[in-house]
Amino acid sequence: MADYKLIIKLTDMLFKQNIITLLGPTATGKTRIAALLAKNIGAEIVSADSRQIYKRMDIGTGKDLKDYTIDGIKIPYHLIDIEEPGRVNTVFNYQKLAQQAILDIQQRNKPVILCGGSGMYIEALLQGYQSTPIPSIIFGIKGDRDEVRRRITERLKERLENGMIEEVQALINEGVSTEQLYKYGLEYRYVMLYLTQHLDYNTMFQKLNTAIHQFSKRQMTWFKKMERAGFAINWLDLAWSEEEKMNVIFKNLNIP
Repeated sequence: MADYKLIIKLTDMLFKQNIITLLGPTATGKTRIAALLAKNIGAEIVSADSRQIYKRMDIGTGKDLKDYTIDGIKIPYHLIDIEEPGRVNTVFNYQKLAQQAILDIQQRNKPVILCGGSGMYIEALLQGYQSTPIPSIIFGIKGDRDEVRRRITERLKERLENGMIEEVQALINEGVSTEQLYKYGLEYRYVMLYLTQHLDYNTMFQKLNTAIHQFSKRQMTWFKKMERAGFAINWLDLAWSEEEKMNVIFKNLNIP
């Protein structure tokens, strides 16, 4: 009954307002742009990431929590650090949590920015998988493949040098099984294989780097599929400055 009442409330008030969606493949700076936009329009951000819901899984999931602070102002965010590692998350569960977060934000008369790279989660929420569709103005960030590859590789090196291996070891120490880590995505899978001596460091790095590049391509494939299904995505070029990206967003939102 509670879920039914929630859907009625969502239909009555949430779906009368467009939300703003910012999507794109990994390593394209989505969080930073979403936070800049949120600061300018007084919005709150709802994460559209399949793994950032988990606590203590920060580096491997790319939470980039520092990006939520702009000029000393902390931008409110939702669906990050809300579940313990080891618990299973599903698209349907994410959809319910996201709907509740959006309803909460809009009840407080704040704009909503949905930000992330999990195309399946974004599409399910906006299309209304087993629910009612949510209207959204969608922006995406994409760039030259070589530049995206360079950013992925540089970011991976930085994360491995700044605590990602220790993060995975800490999860193992607290009892998260290797089977669960394997399912938590590429970073946790390959670092776990390194820590359990199935891969040496260089092999781990090369395999993980290649796998993330391939994942990035799959993300773009999903977004193109969304476009073919009727989602209008306003693309921003990765090479543009932050100011140029913001100007295009403001123009599309009719913000002077």
